[in-house]
Amino acid sequence: MHRFLVAAVSCVVLLTAVAQADEVYLRNGDRLTGTLVRLTDGKLVFKADAAGEVTVALADVLTFSTTAAVEVHLKDGTVLNQPVMAADAGAFAIDTATALRPQTFQLADLASINPPAKPAPKWTGSISAGFTATSGNTSTETVNASVSVARRSDKDRMTASADYATGEQKIDREMRTTEDWWRAKAQYDYFFTRKFFAFINGSYEKDAIADLDRRVVVGGGGGYQWIESPRTNFSTTAGLASLYEKFDNDPDSNSEISAQLGYNFDHQLNKSVKFVHDLTYYPALSDFSDYYLTTTAEVRASLTQSMFANFKTIFNYDATPAAGRRNTDVKYIFSIGMTF
Repeated sequence: MHRFLVAAVSCVVLLTAVAQADEVYLRNGDRLTGTLVRLTDGKLVFKADAAGEVTVALADVLTFSTTAAVEVHLKDGTVLNQPVMAADAGAFAIDTATALRPQTFQLADLASINPPAKPAPKWTGSISAGFTATSGNTSTETVNASVSVARRSDKDRMTASADYATGEQKIDREMRTTEDWWRAKAQYDYFFTRKFFAFINGSYEKDAIADLDRRVVVGGGGGYQWIESPRTNFSTTAGLASLYEKFDNDPDSNSEISAQLGYNFDHQLNKSVKFVHDLTYYPALSDFSDYYLTTTAEVRASLTQSMFANFKTIFNYDATPAAGRRNTDVKYIFSIGMTF
């Protein structure tokens, strides 16, 4: 009688353990029981009762189930924390609180399950500077410097940059300033999904040669991240901005509400060369023919793992410049820098 009770209890314990095990059904007809550990990069790691920890390609999985809640990340950015139920071939089901019945998802929609914790977002950026000088029949000196920083998390992104240049040339035995300007800008993006985000931004600019005492732009709106990858990034933005301009040779200032439309693009052309381009267009809402446009194009070539050489062009067009000044300003910058 004692042996019978022991055997009966052992059977109950065994059946309970099997019933509580996670299961993976493979396309070749095999079935694994144990514990689902994680799914990352299309590889499912499973701790099987019989074989220990095994790795299975998601393409070889028919369906699967778990007894405990797992953190399921879908490719559209949705995150679910529920037990998973087996479903038809190539699918799985989750009993969500918002649905009357278990909701079915395709295995192809899976991005990851129980992914490892991501490292805390860090600031990255670059700093560069350049200097040119000539002597003899022509005497010139030019200095430029640039700095940019960025931080990206799952929910937000912050970027900021600044550029500066000054130059002198000896004319009639007197050194005269031929270039003296600087600008700074920053933007904060908050992502509602992996693609859609809201932003606020601002910029400040001075240019002594263009008689620009200051140009201040503050705005905000919405954007869409079309591409975001280690090699290519492309986003577009649209919104409103308050644009304020004050010129040295004009006692009055100009302040207006403008639309702002723009994009940011960068692409790694090869292992060593990267192309960066952005453009923002500010047409006045009261008169679309009165607008300000700024765009930057940069080619950056790696010299070492942290050092680079770059050539940058900044193009600005102001439909209503200071009196006696041209609409267009083009700046060419060559510098050496390092990333951090």
